[in-house]
Amino acid sequence: MRIAVTGATGNVGIALLSALTGAGHEVVGLARRPPRRHPPGPDRAAAERPVEQWAGVEWHSVDLTRAPGSVLRQAFRDADAVVHLAWGFQPTHDEAYLERLALGGTREVLAAVADSGVRHLLHMSSMGAYSPRPPDTAYDEVAATEDWPTDGVPTSPYSRHKAAAEKMLDGFRAEHPEVLITRMRPVVIGQRPAVAGVLRYTLPALVPAGAIRLAKVLPLDRDLRLQLVHADDVADAYRRAIEARAPGPFNLAADPVLTPADIADALGARHVHVPFQALRAAADLSWRAHLQQVDAGWLDMAWQLPRLDSTRASVHLGWQPHKDGRVVLREVVAGIREGAYGATPILRERRVSDGVLKALTGRPVARRRKP
Repeated sequence: MRIAVTGATGNVGIALLSALTGAGHEVVGLARRPPRRHPPGPDRAAAERPVEQWAGVEWHSVDLTRAPGSVLRQAFRDADAVVHLAWGFQPTHDEAYLERLALGGTREVLAAVADSGVRHLLHMSSMGAYSPRPPDTAYDEVAATEDWPTDGVPTSPYSRHKAAAEKMLDGFRAEHPEVLITRMRPVVIGQRPAVAGVLRYTLPALVPAGAIRLAKVLPLDRDLRLQLVHADDVADAYRRAIEARAPGPFNLAADPVLTPADIADALGARHVHVPFQALRAAADLSWRAHLQQVDAGWLDMAWQLPRLDSTRASVHLGWQPHKDGRVVLREVVAGIREGAYGATPILRERRVSDGVLKALTGRPVARRRKP
């Protein structure tokens, strides 16, 4: 099959390229910055996810915020399926840009799918599309299946955009019933090669990743819970849905649900209970002061969203995660400690020197504006 993938160089994208090419599919990769033939840096960069494995991928450079219609239609020509992964996480202080990329970009992809006669669209939604648990409901009291409301968490721009994209898909499905639509709703996705990219968007640029080794205390609310899934397992779900032409939404999560004690154990730290509202206030104030680039909406999602039930993916796709949540967490933590990074520009090695340069030139990730 011929499959086009937007956001092909990101966390899920690199795993999906490997899954699809490994299964013998013809793949078209779309990204703002396609990878080089030979990645820079020491051998471990190539070892994280070798570019040579994608030698047969047809690459297209595209910016979804800049009238990409002609490039998309060219890339989607003769495609049996389109996988839309592209999304933005920074700069969080420029929500208008993030909305143009998330919703404007999705709108452009949908239009190109319709114009190109593509019969199967697979969209990367998220647990963030779901509505919060009812007030005063404990995390373990509910398990959300795919019929849980998808109105998002109002205080999170990321969540609002994911929910709005789902409604956009609803409208597209009504207008184009000939197009099969699959929606993946994974929990937090982790893998070793994506560590540098995630840290670039979450850790202040002037703080070295190695500083995490020095953190001996983990301040979190004791009632916080977290679900993880490995990027390779998410890619496997996509491959299965493409080959089976399976429609509808699918939750993707691995057991077990992680507690603050689990996270502290992986970090080699001691968990200290700090009430959620105190943590949120500190995160919000430091974000507004540009001391760190993660808005408080991300904490709100972690605190308010329900636990996801992945039974539907198991029944209809035969999907089971190969790595449990604790294994994913340990892989990510080990990657942070070892300075892991991937072979694509967005997952490149994270250097504090780059953060210093961007700070001096007024272009930190949390504030820069894309062209």
